[in-house]
Amino acid sequence: MRKVLRVAVAAVALAVLGGSAQAAGDAEKGKADFTTALCATCHQIGPGAKTLVGPELNGIVGRKAASVADYPSYSAGMKKLGEEGYVWTEENIDKWIANPKALIPDSLMSLTFPGVPDANTRADIIAYLATNK
Repeated sequence: MRKVLRVAVAAVALAVLGGSAQAAGDAEKGKADFTTALCATCHQIGPGAKTLVGPELNGIVGRKAASVADYPSYSAGMKKLGEEGYVWTEENIDKWIANPKALIPDSLMSLTFPGVPDANTRADIIAYLATNK
């Protein structure tokens, strides 16, 4: 019985650790994915980043929603999230870029961006975003 329990615990640990490693993403791949997933069409990130069609994304991980002062075009839904204290954690960014329409149907991004269906690509993009404080 103990052996079965140890094997089960080891299997769960491997699954959790394997999932965490995958979820961490590859920032170098994410930098390229940021462009090919069309993020760079509307957003800038890095030194000298400016607000374009969408807000600049420096420091997005951990930032409160709708909090870029010089971005005038937040939708009502995004403003409401910000007022409620919604924070762009890695998990929340993942949900957002997977399917923006599911979170805020009225945002410009929801209307123009279909989302990134591949979980690995999203993890890589998020890893890249996290490197830009």
